[in-house]
Amino acid sequence: MKAYRLREEMNGIDEPPGKIWFWELAAAVIDADRCIQCGTCVAACPSNSIGVNQDSGLPELVKMCTGCSLCWDFCPRGGLRYEALWPPSTPSLTVDGSAGGDGAAATERSDSSDPYFKITGGPPGDGLGAVLEQYAVRSSSRVEDGQDGGAVTALLLALLAAGEIHGALVSKPSSDPDEPWKGVATVATTAQEIQDAAGSFYNQTMALGALDLSRYALPPKPRLAVVGTPCEIQGIRAMQARRWATGAHRIDAVVLTIALLCTKSFDYEGLILRELRDRRRVDLDRVSKVDVIRGRMIVEYRDGSLAVDEPVKAFHGTALKGCDECADFLGRSADLSVGSVGSMDGWTSVLVRTERGQLAFQKARSKLDVRGLDDPEALVRLDNLDKRIALKSLARPLDPDGPLFIDYEDHVRQYAESDRRPVLVAR
Repeated sequence: MKAYRLREEMNGIDEPPGKIWFWELAAAVIDADRCIQCGTCVAACPSNSIGVNQDSGLPELVKMCTGCSLCWDFCPRGGLRYEALWPPSTPSLTVDGSAGGDGAAATERSDSSDPYFKITGGPPGDGLGAVLEQYAVRSSSRVEDGQDGGAVTALLLALLAAGEIHGALVSKPSSDPDEPWKGVATVATTAQEIQDAAGSFYNQTMALGALDLSRYALPPKPRLAVVGTPCEIQGIRAMQARRWATGAHRIDAVVLTIALLCTKSFDYEGLILRELRDRRRVDLDRVSKVDVIRGRMIVEYRDGSLAVDEPVKAFHGTALKGCDECADFLGRSADLSVGSVGSMDGWTSVLVRTERGQLAFQKARSKLDVRGLDDPEALVRLDNLDKRIALKSLARPLDPDGPLFIDYEDHVRQYAESDRRPVLVAR
C-alpha cells in the first residue's frame, strides 16, 4: 500500500511501522467524500493538530501531524468498526416498557465497576438492541420551539437543575445572518442556553470538536451530556473505552450520551440554500420549523402555513454520502436514544439503553409526561431499511463481532474497487 504512504513521498525517509498520518485519513475519508462531519478526529488528536476548515466545514490539519494514528482509529468511516460497540440485544420487554426475559442485558452491564466504558460487542440481533425501558415522552410544560414535545430539552433542564450535569453539548442556530437555519455546536451551560438550543437542525456540526472546554466557565471536573447523531456517540464511546493522553478536548467530561434517531444528515448549503431557498423559494426568514417526520420533509412558517411537505427522498441528493454506510439508525451505543419514529405527533420515543441512562431518566421523570411507546415496530422497520442501505454501501463486512479497529491497509484493499476508494491528492 505504498501509494498511500504520503509522509514517505514527502520527505523520502522511512517511517516507523504502524503509523497512520492525517493525510491518509484525508485520502480515505475526506477526499473520498465519505466524511460525516462528526468531529471525532478533532477530539481524538492528542496534539490538537486537527481543526475545522471555515469554508468547507471539514477537518483540516492546522499544525504538524505526529502520526499517532488516533484520528484514523476513531473515525466512524475510517478505522473504527462502529458496530463492535453495540451491546447485546435485550431478549424481551414487558408491556410497561421495563426489561423482561432473563435480564441478560442488565446483567451484562452490571458486572463491571463502570459499565459505561465497557465494550461488549456481540450481534445486534433483531429488534431495538439493548433496551432496559422504552417510552413515549413529552415535556410536562411547554418548551418554546421544542421538537416532538420538547422531551430532550426538558430532560437536560431537569438534570442541570439537579446538579447532575454542568452543561450539554447541543446544536444552536448560527449567529451569522448569511447562515439561516444552520446549526452550530456549542456547550450550553445555563438553562436559558439549553432552551435557546431547542429544536432540530439537519446539518452536521463537527460537534465533538466543540469539546475543547477552555472557552466555557466550567468546574475543573465538569460533567456533560451530549446530544448527537449516532456517529458522534460512536466516537465518544470508542474514545472513552480506549483512553490516552488527550489534547484540549475533554471526552472524559461526557457522562451521558443521547443519540438522535438518524438515517441521514444533510449538507447545509445543498439542503437549506439550494433546495429550500433557491429551488423551492422558501422564505427562510419566515420559517419556524424544519422537520423530517414519517418520511416527509416538513417546513413550516410562523403563521402555521406549510412551505414544504414532500417525501424526504426528494432531498437525498443533498445528504452526506458517508451516511449511507451507517447501519446505526437507532443509536445502539448511547445511554438514551430519542426521536419521533414510534410515537404519535408531539411525543418523543425514548429508548433507555444503560443504567446511566436509566438514572438520568428517573431524575427527570417528574418534568415529563410518560406513557407506553405507540409503535415499536415502526422503529424496527426503519432500522431494517437503514441496515439494507448500509450493507449496499459498505465496502467491508458489517461485523459486530470483529475487532474494534480496522487496519488502514485492510480498508484500502476493501475499498479499492469502490466508488468510495481512497483519493491520492498532492499536498
